[in-house]
Amino acid sequence: MTDAGRPARPRALTALRHTAARIDAATPASRDRAVDALRALAILGVVLGHWLVTALVADGGGLHTASPLQHLPRLAPVSWAFQTLAVFFLVGGHVATRSRAAARDRGTPYRRWLGTRLGRLFRPVAAVLALWTVTAVLLLLTGADPGTVRTLVKLALSPLWFLLVFAALTAATPLLARLHPLWPLVVVLHVDLLRFGFGGPDWLGWINLAAGWAVPYTLGAAWTRGELEHRGAGLALLAGGAAATAALVAWAGYPASMVGVPGAAVSNLNPPTLAAVTFGLAQCGLALLLRERLRRALRRPVAWAAVAVVNLFAMTVFLWHQTAMMATTATGLLAGRLPGLHTLPDGPDWVAARLVWLPVFASALVLCWAAFHTFERGGTRRRSRTVRTHRPRTRATTKGARHV
Repeated sequence: MTDAGRPARPRALTALRHTAARIDAATPASRDRAVDALRALAILGVVLGHWLVTALVADGGGLHTASPLQHLPRLAPVSWAFQTLAVFFLVGGHVATRSRAAARDRGTPYRRWLGTRLGRLFRPVAAVLALWTVTAVLLLLTGADPGTVRTLVKLALSPLWFLLVFAALTAATPLLARLHPLWPLVVVLHVDLLRFGFGGPDWLGWINLAAGWAVPYTLGAAWTRGELEHRGAGLALLAGGAAATAALVAWAGYPASMVGVPGAAVSNLNPPTLAAVTFGLAQCGLALLLRERLRRALRRPVAWAAVAVVNLFAMTVFLWHQTAMMATTATGLLAGRLPGLHTLPDGPDWVAARLVWLPVFASALVLCWAAFHTFERGGTRRRSRTVRTHRPRTRATTKGARHV
């Protein structure tokens, strides 16, 4: 008991608060914490979205993918909440254009700047590719169903498409820093008009893979230029994007789901359609409107510490979340077909059971993080770019941290 007669705080809670206070104190005052919060929310949205709408159904000795959106179309709003890639590209464009401008001011050549950023982006990929190459070979050698192996590998490596697009946009940052977002939006509009209005070939849609995500990326560049600071910009993007998306779904025949649904004739995401892009504009508008509230909320040390940790290992979380889900699914098969894990996602019972499995997926992801996070950090001695390292004050340690 304390002197006041109240129970003492548990040591773990006290240690957590102390650590959070140290992280808070070590963060440069100039750092915009809302940027890190939006990046963390975008990554976690993608992870939870995949865990909620992707099912591996055990049937006839193999596994095949299914989605509750296929059987329960009323769940389409779930995809609106968790398809958050546009916010990630918004933040990515903002951070990359700021970083490039700072590098140019320091006299850092473009090639060195790009190599540093792409190295940071792709370093964790090597571990994913190595593990799944070995896993696929072992499964095939032990007689696993080739269709099941193909399904698992496809799911595990599906996050890599995002990295390739993001890398291409990062390489084009000097050009995109000056490009108005309307230009890539016009490209998406014309591609969809040719595909859906005039019966053009489906391959035209893949032009939108770059143009579609260039829209929020160039919005991030506009943010860096100071063009989106006024609240009216966020309101216009939110209202205009939402209205355009509603019109496209209601009258132009676009799917209501903002992610792909197995068996559907059109996917809004693969490749991105005009509806996905206008929906992303609405998300970006909402993100811009939330900036000040996030800054206020992240003055609390515990809240900021949680955001900082997610940002430190964002790529590990993104790259390994599908593996965590599949590892749980494969292990669960030892106990038979489990509801919400191996059963067809065709009813509310599956949804309720899947929610119960989410903490198990998260635990498996923590294990993946423990095993592979050093690939993202580039070795345990690599300095944090979100907060300062706690060392005696020297000229090297008093420099501000940079956005990644």
